Amino acid sequence: MASTHDHPGERAAEDPVRLIGIRDTPLSVDEVLRAVGDDAAGGTALFVGTVRNHDGGADVDELSYSCHPSAEAEMRRIAEKVAADYPVRAMAAVHRVGDLAIGDLAVVVGVSCPHRGEAFEACRRLIDDLKHEVPIWKHQRFSDGTEEWVGAC
Repeated sequence: MASTHDHPGERAAEDPVRLIGIRDTPLSVDEVLRAVGDDAAGGTALFVGTVRNHDGGADVDELSYSCHPSAEAEMRRIAEKVAADYPVRAMAAVHRVGDLAIGDLAVVVGVSCPHRGEAFEACRRLIDDLKHEVPIWKHQRFSDGTEEWVGAC
């Protein structure tokens, strides 16, 4: 019997980045889950970022996201970089821009890999790198009338 590591399903797919997008319409967890589906994947990890009603000890009433025109290309670059470091079978990331309400989905990322540990690690790295490197800005408006801009996601 051949070693399980010799099976093609244990390796990364040739082009695992299946969905990257910046959207001004509501995001779909189902769309991302479908995009990362792969018969060779034993683990699929999703991260769903939602708009919360507080930040830094203050009540948030509403917020909006805006991005640089290069944001989608930067998302793809980061996804490809993460995929190069893990045996990713499929990967997807979408981010919302525009005005969002409390509870709205702001970002959804998903990764499938041959095993769960790899999927968790790659998904975490994907969202962390997107948050730190993609030129997306958040404008928060607080209940006390103040507001702030927050860099990259």
